[in-house]
Amino acid sequence: MVGSVNKVILLGNLGRDPEIRSMQSGSKMASFSIATSKRWKDKNTQEQKEKTSWHNIVVFGDGLVDIVEKYVKKGSKIYVEGELQTRKWQDKEGNDRYTTEIILQGYNCNLTLLDSRNTSSNSLENQDSSTADSDDSFSSETTDSSDLDEDIPF
Repeated sequence: MVGSVNKVILLGNLGRDPEIRSMQSGSKMASFSIATSKRWKDKNTQEQKEKTSWHNIVVFGDGLVDIVEKYVKKGSKIYVEGELQTRKWQDKEGNDRYTTEIILQGYNCNLTLLDSRNTSSNSLENQDSSTADSDDSFSSETTDSSDLDEDIPF
């Protein structure tokens, strides 16, 4: 029996373009935030209500970071599976601060791009509907093989 599970599943839209950084080791990482929304009808006023939550995502692994860098942009709809992690850091005044993030690293994560080719006004390369897993694989979810771009790196 498994002792514990740390798994987060989110489906939402990017609030900003991903930020790509190089670490001291030479590896790359990507960070971005996604919004998830909850809608309901208020029982008293019959008014439609909505609450948006923002989630910080951090992606490690050069292959997956390359996919994020090339295909994920502000407004992109994505599905992510990762691990919840809270880290402690100090601000400029020396106060302890905490940040909770969803980490995509290793084989226990998944990043799936859900945008269709026709919903984005970006270049063709950014309109590709694709799946990327942490094992650096990249496969298209389109059903018509003639739609595949020749310049996709796989």
